[in-house]
Amino acid sequence: MASLLWGGDAGAAESERLNSHFSNLVHPRKNLRGIRSTTVPNIDGSLNTEDDDDDEDDVVDLAANSLLNKLIRQSLIESSHRVEVLQKDPSSPLYSVKTFEELRLKEELLKGIYAMGFNRPSKIQEMALPMMLAHPPQNLIAQSQSGTGKTAAFVLAMLSRVNALELFPQCLCLAPTYELALQTGRVVERMGKFCVDVEVMYAIRGNRIPRGTEVTKQIIIGTPGTVLDWCFKRKLIDLTKIRVFVLDEADVMIDTQGFSDQSIRIQRALPSECQMLLFSATFEDSVWQFAERIIPDPNVIKLRKEELTLNNIRQYYVLCENRKGKYQALCNIYGGITIGQAIIFCQTRRNAKWLTVEMMQDGHQVSLLSGELTVEQRASIIQRFRDGKEKVLITTNVCARGIDVKQVTIVVNFDLPVNQSEEPDYETYLHRIGRTGRFGKKGLAFNMIEVDKLPLLMKIQDHFNSNIKQLDPEDMDEIEKIEY
Repeated sequence: MASLLWGGDAGAAESERLNSHFSNLVHPRKNLRGIRSTTVPNIDGSLNTEDDDDDEDDVVDLAANSLLNKLIRQSLIESSHRVEVLQKDPSSPLYSVKTFEELRLKEELLKGIYAMGFNRPSKIQEMALPMMLAHPPQNLIAQSQSGTGKTAAFVLAMLSRVNALELFPQCLCLAPTYELALQTGRVVERMGKFCVDVEVMYAIRGNRIPRGTEVTKQIIIGTPGTVLDWCFKRKLIDLTKIRVFVLDEADVMIDTQGFSDQSIRIQRALPSECQMLLFSATFEDSVWQFAERIIPDPNVIKLRKEELTLNNIRQYYVLCENRKGKYQALCNIYGGITIGQAIIFCQTRRNAKWLTVEMMQDGHQVSLLSGELTVEQRASIIQRFRDGKEKVLITTNVCARGIDVKQVTIVVNFDLPVNQSEEPDYETYLHRIGRTGRFGKKGLAFNMIEVDKLPLLMKIQDHFNSNIKQLDPEDMDEIEKIEY
């Protein structure tokens, strides 16, 4: 298995250059910005606080979040969601597998799977793989998060249907960003390491193929705009010869201007016998409409929605005069309760940076996670927090959902989550503090609020029909009675 952007030695060298460059990349719609250190302030004690965007709320970028989850979930996680299967032909038997041997794969593919560390199929793979490897091929729409073996499943489908003796593109995978395409390509390379003469090529920005070049690689992974250019303008890919078409991260795809229309144009040029596979982490109505438009006669695998609840989380609020008052209250709580690990949420980068400096100057082990960091920097910080190297993670909304750290027992809202209308953001509140009550644990949530924000908190209390008790930060006896 080779990974090439261009043909020959020059291609291998350029592929290596781009792979090494990958760690410095962020989502192409953003500028590359970072702070000098993730946990240590500048020499003068500041933390690069003079940023024009610091007073703005940190907005979650779907593509960056997807890449982040891929990076921090390098090993398989078992999804707690219930898997639901809707077959295009309800009368046909529903197969599932418990071992990879049951799939009757080529020997070189089985070796590649085991070399990657997969011992048995994940819950999603048990259901999806028999459909994806069936003869004749079946189309599939599947809901699956990062870490559940989704990428490995569709890569296995592509490698299973490739003929190494035929030197033209046979499998096409669309990803919404350059970085996500490279991540998928790495899985192809690792799983296909024993597949002789099967090669992958990237149709991504910056990869300019000379006119008249004959593309002989069997697997093409790319972004919709570049793939469209290669197919229709440059005539480098003959879509009528594609056997497997994969559309990954569909929810991110439709969030990106023009990508859904480009993907549909590519799909319409594919032959009727081409197998079509679509994957998405979420399935809002807009994603469903897109999926049904682009994938004909599909089998469907859905995950029953995770029910976040506040029932086993005790919630408190502390009335404070200002930011300094909030910090003092936080210190009192921190000193009175035995804390495993805590996440503190701020609404803006400025507040997050200020709080980080204050806590570090008081000798606390904290790390800062905000949207200005590159995706790889964020992944490194989250891994350090998971490993217990820091006890406190200060973050903005970039960490509000999707990242589970089992040791987290306390969540602090240093700022209440609000929307652009300055009304409570109920969903973000649920995702912020709901994480402490996951995995059957009891959790604690503390809300630090100014007096004028009390009506917002009461709206949150009424919305969730829950009890948020007031806590006196000066009453250490009361604080010490709190147990989780």
